[in-house]
Amino acid sequence: MKHKIKKWASSIVSILTQPKRFFTKIVADGNLEESMLRAFMYGLLGGGLVLLLRLVGGATITIGAVFTAIIVIPVLAVALLFVLGGLLMLMSEITGGERDWEIAIKGLASVFFIYPVILVLNALAFNCTSLWVISLLVDGYILFLFYNISVYCMRGKRQNVLIVMAILVLFMATVYATDYRIGWFMLKNTSAALACLL
Repeated sequence: MKHKIKKWASSIVSILTQPKRFFTKIVADGNLEESMLRAFMYGLLGGGLVLLLRLVGGATITIGAVFTAIIVIPVLAVALLFVLGGLLMLMSEITGGERDWEIAIKGLASVFFIYPVILVLNALAFNCTSLWVISLLVDGYILFLFYNISVYCMRGKRQNVLIVMAILVLFMATVYATDYRIGWFMLKNTSAALACLL
């Protein structure tokens, strides 16, 4: 396990500093188990950190909260991995990229380090303004990662990927510009989202 943690830490550094070089090296080797484990472990880390933040903040920790942190959130992370894998395959089909499910899952699993970061940042939002700033930064970085995976990992045609990304940016801008943003914010941090209604 120590070897895996070192490998994952190394991949995070590579993604942050040299995304093109990292994603072009991803190939299908028949090992999807590690991708699922990675998503589960990052989910577990995220759930644990959120639970710790609530504890530090003085919130009462219930059995339900513990169950959510150590079971629901990690399982949700694995489910999210496969849902996003399907979306990435659809995007790859549209942009003329790879049609390999394993490459899509491995590419996505490699960026799941962002999952616990998102959970913690959302939990740290304390008012409407902080939620806006965190949401814009996180959503922007996720779109950046999705672009890199689509171009360098799935080898989609850059021009086609840019068109799809422009559509996604327009969609997100529409969400942020309308009342739909409240629903989006509610998924991230309910109390901070409610502050946006005041």
